[in-house]
Amino acid sequence: MSKNVSDHLVEMLVEAGVKRVYAVTGDSLNPVNDAVRRDGRLQWIHVRHEEAGAYAASMEAELNGIGCCMGSSGPGHVHLVNGLYDANRAENPVIAIASTIHTEKMGLDNFQETRPEALFQDCSKYVFLANTPKQAVNGLQTAIQHAISKKGVAVLGLPGDVASASLESVHTANKNFYTQPRITPSNEQLQELANVINEHEKVMLFCGHGCRYAVEEVMALAKRLNAPLGYSFRGKIFFERKENPYAVGLNGLLGNKSGFEAMHQADVLLMLGTDFPYSEFLPEKCKIIQIDTKPEKLGRRAKVDLGYCGDIKSTLEDLMPLIDVKTSTDFLDKTRSLHQKIEAIYESYVEEKGSEKNIHPEYVAHLVDKLADDDAIFTVDTGMSAVWAARYLKAGANRYLTGSFNHGSMANAMPMAMGAGLSQPDRQVIAFCGDGGISMLLGDLMTISQYQIPVKIIIFNNRSLAMVKLEMRVEGYMEWQTDMVNPDFIKLAEAMNIAAWEATESKDVELALANGFKHKGPAIINIFTDPNALAMPPTLNFEQVKGFAASMTKLMVNGKFAEIVDTTKNDLKYLREL
Repeated sequence: MSKNVSDHLVEMLVEAGVKRVYAVTGDSLNPVNDAVRRDGRLQWIHVRHEEAGAYAASMEAELNGIGCCMGSSGPGHVHLVNGLYDANRAENPVIAIASTIHTEKMGLDNFQETRPEALFQDCSKYVFLANTPKQAVNGLQTAIQHAISKKGVAVLGLPGDVASASLESVHTANKNFYTQPRITPSNEQLQELANVINEHEKVMLFCGHGCRYAVEEVMALAKRLNAPLGYSFRGKIFFERKENPYAVGLNGLLGNKSGFEAMHQADVLLMLGTDFPYSEFLPEKCKIIQIDTKPEKLGRRAKVDLGYCGDIKSTLEDLMPLIDVKTSTDFLDKTRSLHQKIEAIYESYVEEKGSEKNIHPEYVAHLVDKLADDDAIFTVDTGMSAVWAARYLKAGANRYLTGSFNHGSMANAMPMAMGAGLSQPDRQVIAFCGDGGISMLLGDLMTISQYQIPVKIIIFNNRSLAMVKLEMRVEGYMEWQTDMVNPDFIKLAEAMNIAAWEATESKDVELALANGFKHKGPAIINIFTDPNALAMPPTLNFEQVKGFAASMTKLMVNGKFAEIVDTTKNDLKYLREL
């Protein structure tokens, strides 16, 4: 049997390092499906929803360098979009094959017709609709190179008739090129940077995900400067460990006071590998220096005084010989002392374990950190479950933490865990899921069951959209339409052939987690947590306080006295952080 376009595309994906594809087959995608089956080198993961497939492919790319998802005509394209938005903003190299209706039917508003080149424009680095066999092959080569070099999503629109067409000779490479350039500022810029650092006593390092492969270099710089080291949520898993004598905590929406204060008390803030999105938490009076591999990111969120293009590892290697040793520990000692105070407050929350069906989520997260492997991979939903991960999950020997930290989508943790579990089968994978998040893509628990992906799904079941409730309170709105009536997750798991454990009281939590973690296959651990558990931002302004008071008044007027009592009790507890 002679090769067709789909056969060649499969060969190109294999050559690029793709191990599996996440897709719902059908219609125009069937020729590619058949080529994957006949070739035998790619694993086809039949997801229940294309969005879940995009998230899983994104996680595979984040961990292994490249991922691939596919969607058939029309709705299959639209379903991919949210997951691809997340992948693109996370800078994960994902190849998306968007199969389309036949070329002869395009432009006539036919059944399931979309325009991939328009639909995917805003969530990709490259999108191309192939109208001929040669274009398909050339387009995929270009897409792969865009994904791996520009770090993001690349989409190939592939009509069904083109996918099944006979292969023609094309002038394109049969391999892909993973370039690893060493990027540093010029010698003059490095000296300029060193002079600024040497001239100021109080220097703080603020580190993001871009420091992933430069942990040793960052630690060496912190030691040389006796500098407090803060981090973004995406960067914390590399630096937040008990034996790190420079760690001062997170800053940002889920940050804490010590990370915030260290940044605002510094003379120089050195932002390393982070495109920090929360401008309102950044200082305005100190000198800010930003280093990033993408110069277009410099200064777009902060009043940056000096900006340099460079990868963090190479830049710090070249910078270190130019940096003077700072002997004073006054600034570090002051910020570390505050950090230790905040950590002690967090630990005190753990001691208060909660009541029946109102288990304190802090206690749950603390136990997860205690019981999880030193190289565990954590995925976290957007919402309150992310707060508890931010507060209590610490770095291990090789732990990794990720979530929808740029796009901010709900429902990401479970499908990301799918991709992690398949691409890193020898590591423990733990998903922090809110009940709101898990509900959105509930059907893909069947994907986990079908392939027996050994992920551990912890459901923080607070019966509400708790983060939204907090937003409403702060803004002065009365909480409305945030409560949830959930299914029995244990029965649901049993129906799906997934092992499950449940905790309704604090005394049950540790055993439920331990049993779930020991289980060799997929597991769900459903924990009934306190819906009124909150998280305070690093700082609170007058308008937020006023809004909170207004929302409490509205609750009172509407007769919700019990809720006011519970909320106030919790609020007083969390005010210790401020």
